[in-house]
Amino acid sequence: MGAPALKIGGRVVGRIRRWQQRHWRERSKAERVELYTVVTWYGTTWFFSLGWLLLPLVGGLDHRPVSLVLGALLLLVAALQCAVSNRLTRPALDHYLGRARLPARAHGLPALLLGLALALLVALAALDAADPVTVRLAIGAALLPFGVLYGLAVPVRVFLRGAALLGVLLMGAVGLADPDGAGILVTGLMVAFQTVFSLLACRCGAWTLAVLWEAERAREVEARLAVAEERLRFGRDLHDVLGRNLSVISLKSELAVQLARRGRPEAVEQMIEVQRIAQESQREVRAVVRGYREADLGAELAGAQGVLTAAGIDCEVRAETGGLPAEVQSALGWVVREATTNVLRHGDAGRCEVELAVHEGHVVLTVENDGAGAVAAGGGGGGSGITGLRERLAAVGGTLEAGLVAGRDRFRLVAEVPLTTVNP
Repeated sequence: MGAPALKIGGRVVGRIRRWQQRHWRERSKAERVELYTVVTWYGTTWFFSLGWLLLPLVGGLDHRPVSLVLGALLLLVAALQCAVSNRLTRPALDHYLGRARLPARAHGLPALLLGLALALLVALAALDAADPVTVRLAIGAALLPFGVLYGLAVPVRVFLRGAALLGVLLMGAVGLADPDGAGILVTGLMVAFQTVFSLLACRCGAWTLAVLWEAERAREVEARLAVAEERLRFGRDLHDVLGRNLSVISLKSELAVQLARRGRPEAVEQMIEVQRIAQESQREVRAVVRGYREADLGAELAGAQGVLTAAGIDCEVRAETGGLPAEVQSALGWVVREATTNVLRHGDAGRCEVELAVHEGHVVLTVENDGAGAVAAGGGGGGSGITGLRERLAAVGGTLEAGLVAGRDRFRLVAEVPLTTVNP
């Protein structure tokens, strides 16, 4: 029974790990950083709160019944503080990032638990039921879960004023319970330390996330602006080609109508001229569309390296473009353009490698990056972009393969075109 159970357990663990990996890859870079930050906050709250409380209480708590009861209640309240803080961390972060408003009474329960924990600590100090060092460390443990949330929900000035007021009240309460000048000073220093620590632990991390998300939105806007600029260029080219010719056609047609009404034979000549201009316009429009659809491979490779480098992605290009037919260069240029767009759009990659090599009778273009999350986010195997590229390559007898690299967290796109089937 042991071996089958182990085998089944191993399968379950393997499925969980594969699910976690897929779930991680489906996230963008900003989402990954945010998840890592939030999980770090969760762990920090539990580690520091219970570490600063549980360990000192073991050695510094008096063994009288009242001391043990107060210590047990303090541990219970501290655990509740951590649990409530973890539950409200995500809403507080959303409030800081401007995604949602934090409910007005969200800090009610954390403030109540903080007050209860501080009251228990003052009672321990008044009854001389714990070592003074233990009480001061426990004050820091009680302040952290609330400080993490409050630091995200209010401006820094409000947070500092609240911390100063709380520090004065705590110093007064501890001074009344245990009139020791050094202990009162240490209490104030502990409040100051936790104030700074809470700001550094959460406020700075949240600010970094805000900057990261702003950069993510700027990248998306940049991509949309590039598309809009290309559409404007295409529209401007069409206007330049057709505007003059359509005006001439309109004038000559009107002149032909007037001549025809008068029975003048020159009307036929004018209509012949209209026909000639219309045919010329058709040829010019085809030339514009052909130029729009064709992509220069060399320009696309240089542009891809420049754009990716500007976006903070390390890009290496190794290419042999000499001697390739124009149709092949155009098709592969579109592959480079689409692959670059996907890398920028999903923002998962830190490094991208582009290689163009001519082998015996065929040319191979390989685009590989470490942004494997783009597969799920952008439909790497069957998106409309990939489908369009396969159609372009099929016109020159080429093929396209895209997917994850086996055993590596990388995404690879390979386009291959046989040169023997392309007309020179």
